[in-house]
Amino acid sequence: MENRILIVDDLHPAYMQGAEAKGYICDYHPDFTLADTLPVIANYQGLAIRSKFEVDKTVMDAATNLRFITRAGAGIDNIDGEYAEQKGITILNAPEGNSDAVGEHAMGLLLSLMNKLNPGDAEVRAGLWQREKNRGYELKGKTVGIIGYGHMGQSFAQKLSGFGVDVIAYDKYKTGFSDRYAREVSMEEIVKHSDILSLHVPLTSETQYLVDDEYLFHFKKPIFFINTSRGKTARVRAVLNAINSGKIIGAGLDVLEVEKFPSLGEQEWFEDLRKSDKVILSPHVAGWTFDSYRKISEVLAQKLEPPK
Repeated sequence: MENRILIVDDLHPAYMQGAEAKGYICDYHPDFTLADTLPVIANYQGLAIRSKFEVDKTVMDAATNLRFITRAGAGIDNIDGEYAEQKGITILNAPEGNSDAVGEHAMGLLLSLMNKLNPGDAEVRAGLWQREKNRGYELKGKTVGIIGYGHMGQSFAQKLSGFGVDVIAYDKYKTGFSDRYAREVSMEEIVKHSDILSLHVPLTSETQYLVDDEYLFHFKKPIFFINTSRGKTARVRAVLNAINSGKIIGAGLDVLEVEKFPSLGEQEWFEDLRKSDKVILSPHVAGWTFDSYRKISEVLAQKLEPPK
């Protein structure tokens, strides 16, 4: 079964069309579970996945002919990258495909928070007309701090460019990246100057729970906080504590450290999160639009090397 790709998640047909044009045979099984995958993965040179299951040592040991894994999205934290490197397996992802979606979603969260759109809407529907309570903030003149200046951070900075804000960015793994949309700064300057903080980092051992009580304590001004990266980059309880103390004015969270029900509803912080009118929640969809569904698959197909 030479040059075959097993697709175990829902991908746009553009991926199959692009892969087949390069000489691959695609077996599309979006309903496959891990149990379905393990017995057959040895027959494939490629695996295409979104986030259905962890591609770990067990999977890669069973995939004796695997040469590459394509992840339909940006983050690759559900793939054991170190073990893949040991096995000579290439990992391809597609942050270019959903960076616009993430940037726009982050803008939507921020503008909704600053203008109190969600609580205002709920109150009017409930027969309340409270103008003073729902007075908002303007973006113009504010300083936006971005942590992580890859495709997602750059997209958010670009979307901000028409609002008259000062955008500063910190990235531990990049230097010299200042551009027309953002100015490179240290983490100390992010903490000192930011009115808005937005996370755009992958989940790694260094970014896990980056945002905790101690980190938020050091911010010099009350901030709006946006997280469209990965849930475990921020402790929810720390965010709620900062809201209660006035350190965070409002939080827009597309991702949470525990996601999906029933597990989410079982967290000790969930009830407080649910009740807070200073938090806007979305179900990890910042990068998942009708447009990015197609663009991600197109990007992944373009990155495939023709079979040898």
